[in-house]
Amino acid sequence: SSASLSLSAWIVVPAPTLALMPLSVAAPELSPWLIGFNAIACLLALVGIRRKWLQRLALGLGLVGLGLSTIPLLQLPLAVQQANAQLQANLGPSYEQVSQQRDRQASQSPNGGRSQPFVLQQVFTGIPASSVRYDSNIPFAKPDGVQLSMDIYRPPQVGRYPALVVIYGGAWRAGTPAANAAFNRYMAAQGYTVFAIDYRHAPRYHFPAQLEDVRTALAFVREHAAEYEADGDRIALLGRSAGGHLAMLAAYQPDALPIRAVVSYYGPFNLTAGYADPPEPDPIDVRAVLRAFLGGTPTEKPDLYQAASPASYVTRSLPPTLLIHGRRDHIVELKFAQGMYQRLQSVKSPAALLEIPWAEHSFDEVFQGLGSQLSLYYLERFLAWALR
Repeated sequence: SSASLSLSAWIVVPAPTLALMPLSVAAPELSPWLIGFNAIACLLALVGIRRKWLQRLALGLGLVGLGLSTIPLLQLPLAVQQANAQLQANLGPSYEQVSQQRDRQASQSPNGGRSQPFVLQQVFTGIPASSVRYDSNIPFAKPDGVQLSMDIYRPPQVGRYPALVVIYGGAWRAGTPAANAAFNRYMAAQGYTVFAIDYRHAPRYHFPAQLEDVRTALAFVREHAAEYEADGDRIALLGRSAGGHLAMLAAYQPDALPIRAVVSYYGPFNLTAGYADPPEPDPIDVRAVLRAFLGGTPTEKPDLYQAASPASYVTRSLPPTLLIHGRRDHIVELKFAQGMYQRLQSVKSPAALLEIPWAEHSFDEVFQGLGSQLSLYYLERFLAWALR
């Protein structure tokens, strides 16, 4: 009982250190597993413990754990209702039509994508994988002698598909294009040519090196689109955390290549505000991460912080943007996503904010988890709408 309760507690307790972050991320995403563990603990307490006081203690612990582990599932129906309302209200009748069409396709074909926001069985069995064509380590640039490459995922059938350029996270200081491979394969199976790209890392390389690398990768994608069966006129950018930040920056530049849509999973928006108001607890030391990325503090480099903030570019209508964020994010707090969403709305730029009540930063690392399933469902429909 104590072990299952301890795991369940991470559904509501934020991780104080980076080492404990996996527990805070995984516990709510895999909460149906914890429901089972806590139910078994309660049953064992009832039938396996003879001393009354010990039985009551074990049963009490099991019931508390059971209550905690049900929180995400109890929050799910309202999250779905709010997500439906959010996207329909902000993207208009054409989104609703595309969404309904996508639902029909998904229900009629095993490879048609998700037909509903959440499938309980898949938390236990995983999201079914489909075979795709895969090319790894395709070089696209060598700035300052650093070889940059990308991994490319294509649908199983030869064709011409929308391009999805995926940028990994890692606080601008770590990561590879091989990250989130299950997601990339899934999206390729849904009819996208997925380009998972690389960029130079801090602290050796400060901003704007990372943005320059993303822009170089986009130019490569446009130039070689036909070779990889991609439609160079239908490109969407998607990133996670630092990658979400770079996706927005690249899409929002005044001289950006034509981008049809941008998706940010829990990416930073206003780096000056983020430095001034770090999360509590702060498991990655946000200020140290920003100093390593930008080479100083906002006081020392105010213009660089402004140039590196996606919010700075929201002065005109921009490509349609989907912001996906957990309410329990303790690295990039939800209030910054809400501020960015309001800013996009103020310039009448098509945008939607998908809030996931139980989710922590990097929640979709658990690919079959509740938050990942929910975000996949709406991501599929947003991209189908934006790239139609």
